[in-house]
Amino acid sequence: MRKEDLIITIDGPAGSGKSTIANQLADQLGGRRLDTGAMYRAFAFEAVSRDIAEHPRELIHLAASFTLSIDADGRLFVGEKDVTDAIRTPDISSWASKISVIPEVRAALVPIQRRLALPGPTVTEGRDQGTVVFPDAPVKFFLTASPEARALRRHEELTAKGTVIAFERVLADQIERDARDENRAVAPLKRAADAILVDTTEMTIA
Repeated sequence: MRKEDLIITIDGPAGSGKSTIANQLADQLGGRRLDTGAMYRAFAFEAVSRDIAEHPRELIHLAASFTLSIDADGRLFVGEKDVTDAIRTPDISSWASKISVIPEVRAALVPIQRRLALPGPTVTEGRDQGTVVFPDAPVKFFLTASPEARALRRHEELTAKGTVIAFERVLADQIERDARDENRAVAPLKRAADAILVDTTEMTIA
């Protein structure tokens, strides 16, 4: 396989360590990381900005014309608007999880993910990368960790950014999101049959 064609997928629930490991692996390969969760956040951010996040019909209409791009520095753009920092809030995260269950939204974003992943080598992370988006990827990982460990990581991340939020709320939101991701009708969160399972509960990054 040519280096330009190499796709490595990392799937798993929020807080399992996907971003950290994807970044390190991409650096080691001399490639790049594709954060597909950020794409759903970007879509949710645009929907909230247009005040249509609670209206499925309008969300489907938006999905049909949604454009997304990433610049050389990894900044994420919706049209000409840089949304890289604006999408990293608990509110947008919650909306992204809710909106991502809409089949038409997923159908619109999957081709964008496939286009942006090439040329490789690319480490792509999300919840359906190894099962739906890149089912033929030669290397797949599925990360997991206890809900408490994942919520603690998320709480520390938010606190570091100045967001004041109780750990109990983060944990409750996490459990709710897990259930939504695992039980949605289209592209549910699950381990691909050929994915390597990694439990990161007791792991830390040196």
